[in-house]
Amino acid sequence: MRIHKVNTPAARAKRIGWVVATLVVAVVIGPQAFADAPSEPVLSDTYVVASGETLWSIAQAVGAPGSDIYETIYAIKDLNGMSGSSLQAGQQILVPVQAP
Repeated sequence: MRIHKVNTPAARAKRIGWVVATLVVAVVIGPQAFADAPSEPVLSDTYVVASGETLWSIAQAVGAPGSDIYETIYAIKDLNGMSGSSLQAGQQILVPVQAP
């Protein structure tokens, strides 16, 4: 038994349509399949910024001994939705708390 594939312009257009539709679905749904898993909740505390303090000095004060300062700074910025590093005296920010 032999299957004959119809190769008319209408059949080609239909196949191209299916391919394009499949690619569109893959582009829309694909990134969601590889999205990062939700991160675990971070324990946090409120911190009031004093005059002259920087993210670096705050990260040193609240970070665990021996922890990476850059990771603590990133965690502070992430908790507060900060894109920059500017702080103002009296500003309240969230800082990560190390679990006991």
